[in-house]
Amino acid sequence: MGKDVIIALDFDSKQKTLAFLDQFTGKKPFVKIGMELFYAEGPSIVREVKARGHKIFLDLKLHDIPNTVKKAMAVLSGLDVDMTNLHAAGTIRMMQGALEGLTRPDGTRPLLIAVTQLTSTDQESMENDLLIKEPIADVVMHYASNAAKAGLDGVVCSPLEAGMVHDKCGKNFLTVTPGVRFADGDVGDQKRVMTPAAAKEIGSDYIVVGRPITAAADPVAAYERCCAEFIG
Repeated sequence: MGKDVIIALDFDSKQKTLAFLDQFTGKKPFVKIGMELFYAEGPSIVREVKARGHKIFLDLKLHDIPNTVKKAMAVLSGLDVDMTNLHAAGTIRMMQGALEGLTRPDGTRPLLIAVTQLTSTDQESMENDLLIKEPIADVVMHYASNAAKAGLDGVVCSPLEAGMVHDKCGKNFLTVTPGVRFADGDVGDQKRVMTPAAAKEIGSDYIVVGRPITAAADPVAAYERCCAEFIG
């Protein structure tokens, strides 16, 4: 599995999404469709973007009882996405059910990755709101290990955690990492960020990049720069 850059299509309409994608007349980038766009436009936007030749990471973060997640994943599998995800907090049994639902009759399936702890969760909120007292790094690694035991392909994690995840779960266990910015770019309100080159060095398999590409004056050039730094 080669490294790749995934562009986060954080738009609220089909019109904005397709206008953005129209700029890419050469290589068709791997893209992420998240809750905002999916809830605005429904499954049809997934089919339309797929028909244009893009690989798709469908980022809906399922978390429910195992049977419900299994049935939902069977539906998502029919959309022919390339990657999708769930919350590792749903337990190993839920993750196993998701894999069952996601696997098509011919044995093929999209990649399935788990969210360990959201980047908005810190030690204080984890202890006070979730009553989880262990160090957050230990919790992230435990959830990643559970995802590997369940048979998942990898996790969403901070670039800073990618190396630790590989050490714990093996080099073939995928790390999909947001929080990537160019060295000369605006980090906004993000504190734990990393450049594409640094993410490559630390072992990230996929980086998810939003505004540094989508809000750039020349999104295609920004995407190509990102690929050059991360993939080489």
